[in-house]
Amino acid sequence: MTDGPPNTEASAGAQRSRTLSAITLLGFGSGLPVALSFSTLEAWCAVSGLSLKTIGAIKLVALAYVFKFLWAPLIDRYSLPVLGGRRGWMLWTQFGIVGALVLIAGLSPQTSLPAIALLAIVLATLSATQDIAVDAYRADQLLPQDRGLGAALGVGGYRIAMVVSGGFALILAGHYGFRHAYLAMAAFMAIGIVGTLIAPERRVAEESAHSLLKAYVEPLREFFARTQALQWLALILVYKLGNAFALSLSSTFLLRGAGYALSDVGWVNKVFGLAATVVGAFAGGLLLERWSLRRALWIFGVLQGLGALGFFAIALGWQGYPALVTAVAAENFTSGLGTGAFVALLMALCDKRFSATQYALFSALDSAARIFVGPIAGWIAADYGWIVYFAVSLACAVPGLLLLFALDGQFARLDAKSSTA
Repeated sequence: MTDGPPNTEASAGAQRSRTLSAITLLGFGSGLPVALSFSTLEAWCAVSGLSLKTIGAIKLVALAYVFKFLWAPLIDRYSLPVLGGRRGWMLWTQFGIVGALVLIAGLSPQTSLPAIALLAIVLATLSATQDIAVDAYRADQLLPQDRGLGAALGVGGYRIAMVVSGGFALILAGHYGFRHAYLAMAAFMAIGIVGTLIAPERRVAEESAHSLLKAYVEPLREFFARTQALQWLALILVYKLGNAFALSLSSTFLLRGAGYALSDVGWVNKVFGLAATVVGAFAGGLLLERWSLRRALWIFGVLQGLGALGFFAIALGWQGYPALVTAVAAENFTSGLGTGAFVALLMALCDKRFSATQYALFSALDSAARIFVGPIAGWIAADYGWIVYFAVSLACAVPGLLLLFALDGQFARLDAKSSTA
């Protein structure tokens, strides 16, 4: 009897299953605090009668997500007590998030706005730090063939959490008040904590940074020593640019440009659109188990580039509820496909010695592109109309495909590096 290989295979399968399950729960834990420091807090301030200028100023807490790369090297350099590694950072930030939510629940924007604003900054900073650790954990622990599925599960958990904290929280607030809504969201963070506790963490790289200075310098030095490093950064910047451009004003277009009712846009563009994104991410993850990363990026890049055709058709005059459903489904499904491949690419580009720092830099670059595309999109829509707007969004997919062509010869090296990391 040869029990060795089957037991080894069963053990590897069990670890893979635990890792993927943990990544799903951690995705939920990452997504939950986002709306609670932005849109849900905005709604609370709005119903409390605060001025528009005050509400707008509170949105500056979003800067924590843009600049999280500034403290990402700390996650690479230091381990926290209890669990250590990535899990230690995840656990302590999750406890911090729970504490911040409980403290916010005990206050009111009408009487304690400075304290709430400070706690919102703390909440966003803890949330961004949790994201750094979770992203690094995925990059470290997922095998190359599991990156697509892992990305899909993480994205799915994240999106579901945003519905809970952005939609369900408002329903709770409408019935029981924002205090109870925030306390309920603090309880939901237990899902992310369970993900941290069940997550297996194997050692994947020897510690390379013996000082904090090296923790900042070495990740950059390693990346820029690679062949065509600037082209990789450009690809990160523009791969999802067309998709981001089309979605940046999609609700405004459907309401003002196409004249759909608010309820229809709410259900179709938000609820159904979210479901289509999650389905697309899962479909992309399953295909990535069979396809190479290069092939997936090409096919999904073309599909997400064409995803705005439905909106373009509506701008040209296609009307009715089927047009709305088709356009939203096409854009969000292809967005999910592209997101799964894109996240897998970011993980593949990380050196496991510096995965927290490098992934934070890559994701910050992607976030910056999405932030700056908003004003440009608004200017084009206002001055040239919706037909030109969606034509530009279709054209924005081309640079990413051209960069894929320029980097085509690098994917074999990237796959070889990933499989031996």
